[in-house]
Amino acid sequence: MIEDLESVPLLVAADLPAGWQMPDASPIDPERDSPAIDAALRYEQWVDPAPGLDRRLNSSHNNTDSGRWFLIQHTESSTRVLLRLQRQYLLDEEPKGEVRITGIVYLPEWAGDPVASPMLRNLPTSRIEAAINRRQFAVTGASRFEGSTMTMPSGRVLRSADVMKPLGNPKRTPDFYEVVALQHTRLVDDGEPNPTARMAELSRVPLSTAQGWVARARRKGLLPPGRRGRAG
Repeated sequence: MIEDLESVPLLVAADLPAGWQMPDASPIDPERDSPAIDAALRYEQWVDPAPGLDRRLNSSHNNTDSGRWFLIQHTESSTRVLLRLQRQYLLDEEPKGEVRITGIVYLPEWAGDPVASPMLRNLPTSRIEAAINRRQFAVTGASRFEGSTMTMPSGRVLRSADVMKPLGNPKRTPDFYEVVALQHTRLVDDGEPNPTARMAELSRVPLSTAQGWVARARRKGLLPPGRRGRAG
């Protein structure tokens, strides 16, 4: 199912939070212009780290030639931002397909003007990444809700209100891991700091059991891969 992600756009207007937009007539064509932007920024060449450290070459294990630059704009200030998006690969595992922001370039409304410091602090990078990956991984699992119901891969109809009910037995519940993914996503959207622990509480199972369910959903491509150091 992961290979289905390759045909999904890396960024669409709906991925951006309120107050941000993709210009209708963008001067940047991600497919045509990204290699040239990478070259101009010396993205894969030698870099100088902090004084006193050895020069080093940027790692190429993430297949950096697959990165694409997109132009977005803050509607209030007209500040433009180039975002470099790229699917992530792990050194010792198969590619997972999660999209991350791997470069940011700020451009003020008028050439030569300073970039306002609040804009540097408040670019909603994590929200943009979350929206992109929610959309990306939706294509590999269950279909989206239409109103208050959705049709699952088995053909059964799931009500939105039922997503937060106990999950049941994975061997007896149709579309079990699709519902695991839906419940986890709902908790993340609601701001739950440790969604997997909350899932264990809802289903009255040990935390390790819920962790196994979520890990299996990730392996199936129904959820983005987890990140080191992040709960849930």
